[in-house]
Amino acid sequence: MRSLPRTEVLPAVVRRPADFDTGDLIGEILEEVRVAGEPAVRRFSEHFGDLAPGDQIAHDRADLEKALDRIGADERRTLERVASRIRYFAEAQREALVDVDVEVAGGRAGHRWVPVASVGAYAPGGRYPLPSSVLMTVVPAWVAGVKTVWVASPRPTDVTLAAAAVAGADGLLAIGGAQAIASLAFGVLSPACDLIVGPGNKHVTAAKRALFGEVGIDGLAGPSEILVVADDRADPALVAADLLAQAEHDIDALPLLVTTSLRLANDVDHQIELQLADLPTSSVARQALTNGFSLVVGSLDEAVSVAELVAPEHLALHVEQPEDLLGKLTSYGSVFLGGRSAEAFADYGVGPNHVLPTAGGARYQSGLSVMTFLKAPTWSRLDDPAQLIEDTVLLARLEGLEGHARAAQIRVDGV
Repeated sequence: MRSLPRTEVLPAVVRRPADFDTGDLIGEILEEVRVAGEPAVRRFSEHFGDLAPGDQIAHDRADLEKALDRIGADERRTLERVASRIRYFAEAQREALVDVDVEVAGGRAGHRWVPVASVGAYAPGGRYPLPSSVLMTVVPAWVAGVKTVWVASPRPTDVTLAAAAVAGADGLLAIGGAQAIASLAFGVLSPACDLIVGPGNKHVTAAKRALFGEVGIDGLAGPSEILVVADDRADPALVAADLLAQAEHDIDALPLLVTTSLRLANDVDHQIELQLADLPTSSVARQALTNGFSLVVGSLDEAVSVAELVAPEHLALHVEQPEDLLGKLTSYGSVFLGGRSAEAFADYGVGPNHVLPTAGGARYQSGLSVMTFLKAPTWSRLDDPAQLIEDTVLLARLEGLEGHARAAQIRVDGV
């Protein structure tokens, strides 16, 4: 971590577009998979090291159940407990969504919540396999009522396959990268998906962006981020632990500290060095720390202003009265109130989802949830359209759309 003047650090952090530029490679992969199907998927997967010749690509539900039987009892119970907590929170979110049926001029109108039909859920499997991401993406889809859910995850361990079983997935594709996204989108080895969700590397994200419109996506994921806001009573060991927990994800991760106390900033730097000494992922975390900064500000209100500008994926409030700040904050993926509320607990299933917007996306979108898998189409029934005829005909003719005017008028005057 390094201390820099606010005017030097904030512009770079606030304007931090994630790097999705992979040249022409992604387009070539998508087009070849679209045209050639499974042979292209296998060729690219072998080329990038996800598969060896002859390896199984698609694992059906029976395969997932077998993996569930192979893992240890403790591992199985852990997956089931975490899935249960994710399901409980998703069900509470679903119950908060109500259909609308209201009186309008001439009749009634409303909307109803309906699930998308089929979902593809991507779970990273590169540096670290993430069975937790399988649970986070699949469980809310089933709570929403999605009929078909397939996972894609490269080089899946038995625990990843078992997580897919516990979450309720129909199957898993043991592939990653753009070829996995293409396979899910085009229905090469599974039913074609209407919506593709989940985090991934820049190739995965570039493929999702390229296919957006042909399929739905949850968002464009960049490197992991955390912004810790701390006052002078914060525990520097806990602050350092939270920063390192995100820094170990990737060398491009972004750990940030904003504090009202220079003493705390220095103590956190000291704690980071102590904790790095025996951290197995220290080589990654140490590189990621060079992306971040520690910033000393004059007040917690100023810290809130910084947080709103950054719009971080994870926002940790290591302050004495975190609830006092919560009402002032609007732009974050998920917020953690108080020093005891480690972001790591959310990663492993306290309830809210850990798939969250990055690169400032929290300014305009939320993280993955049961709502991601639902849509709210509207309806109307007009028994007395005469109440609307004057406005409809006038506006239609102002816009030069006489056919619209006549389609309304015939409902009132007849043929």
